[in-house]
Amino acid sequence: MNEIDAVVYSMGPSEFLGVNEPDKWCVDAVGGRDKPFMRIHTGGATGLSAAQAGFHHVAAGLFDAVLVVGADKVRECKDSQQVLNTIWDPLYERQFGLTTITMAAFQAVRHMHLYGTKEEQMALVAVRSWGNALNNPVAHLKGHITVDDVMMSPYYCWPVKKYDMCPSSAGGAAIVIVSGKKAMKLSTRPAWIRGCGEVANTVFLGDQMGGRAQMDFADSDVLAMAATAAYRQAGIRNPVKEIQVAELYAPFTVCELSMVEALGFCRKGESGRLNEEGFFNMNGEIAVNPSGGTLCANAIAITALARVCDGALQVMGKAPPKMQVKNVRNAVCTGEGGSFQFHAVMVLSADYY
Repeated sequence: MNEIDAVVYSMGPSEFLGVNEPDKWCVDAVGGRDKPFMRIHTGGATGLSAAQAGFHHVAAGLFDAVLVVGADKVRECKDSQQVLNTIWDPLYERQFGLTTITMAAFQAVRHMHLYGTKEEQMALVAVRSWGNALNNPVAHLKGHITVDDVMMSPYYCWPVKKYDMCPSSAGGAAIVIVSGKKAMKLSTRPAWIRGCGEVANTVFLGDQMGGRAQMDFADSDVLAMAATAAYRQAGIRNPVKEIQVAELYAPFTVCELSMVEALGFCRKGESGRLNEEGFFNMNGEIAVNPSGGTLCANAIAITALARVCDGALQVMGKAPPKMQVKNVRNAVCTGEGGSFQFHAVMVLSADYY
C-alpha cells in the first residue's frame, strides 16, 4: 500500500450497499488515507470509467501507481430493480413502465425487426456464457444449459427470458495501474493500456430512438463511437484480425449481439448467424466473454472493472488454465451504464508499441 500514490474508488448506486456514500466508509479499507482519492459512478460502466480515470492519472504523469478498486453487494439488496427503476424520469418515462428489463426488451424487439434475429440466437449467447463460466472459479452462475432450457425459462418481458438476463451478484475487484518504467520492473509481461474511449448519451430512452440522434435503438452506435476512439489510439485497424478476446459488459443476451457489431467484429445484423456458427466461441475467431461475462456475475459497481481484470489476465497469460485463450495479443473490454447511456471501451495489449 505504501507504493500506491492515489486511489480511484469504483462505486455505483449507494443503495446497493445499504450505506450512505459508501466511499466515505471505505477510504481506510482501501489504503486511501492521506492520499488523493476519488469516487467514479457511471452506472454499469462505473468499473471501466474508474479504470480510465486511473489510467489518465498515470498517463498524465501525476502518479506512478494508482489503485482502482471497488465492491458491490447487489445480491444482498432488498430489491435491486426498485433501485434501478429510479433511473427513469418520474414524469416523462417512469409511469410508462420503463425498467432495465423492458429497456433490453425494446432493443431485442428492434433487433429482431430490423435484422431477423431469433430468440434462439439470443439463447445461444446464454448457453455459451454459462458454459465458459464453468472455467471461471469466481463466476456467480455457471452450468451446462441448452437452448431449450433458455427458451422454456419464464418471460420477464417478451422476448427477454430468465436466462437472457444477468443475476444480482456481490463482488469486489481491483487493478493497479503503473507507469511504463515501473511496469517493466514489476512484470515480465504486463498488460499495456493501449487505447481508451468513453461516450455518453442522453438518459431519456425515447430520445435515444431515432429522431435527432439518427440512431436505431437496435444498434449500440454510441459504443461504436467509443470503440473508434480506443481503436485509433491503439492502432487497431481490423478488429477481427487484431483482437483475440473481448470481455463485454452485456447484462442481457441481446446486448452482446448488438455490441459485437458495434465493436466491428461483424456487420450490423450478422451477429445472430455468426453466433450459430461458433464465431464467438473460445476456439472461434474472437473469444467473447471467456469468463462467462456479465450474464454470469453482475456486482454492478465493479462488473466493468472485472472485464478489465479478465482482459488483462488473458493478455498476461495468467487466466485460469481452462479459461485462457491461446496466443492473446490484444483484448478489448467494455462497460455500459444507466439507460444504455454510458459506454466505455479499453484496449489492452501484450505489446508496448
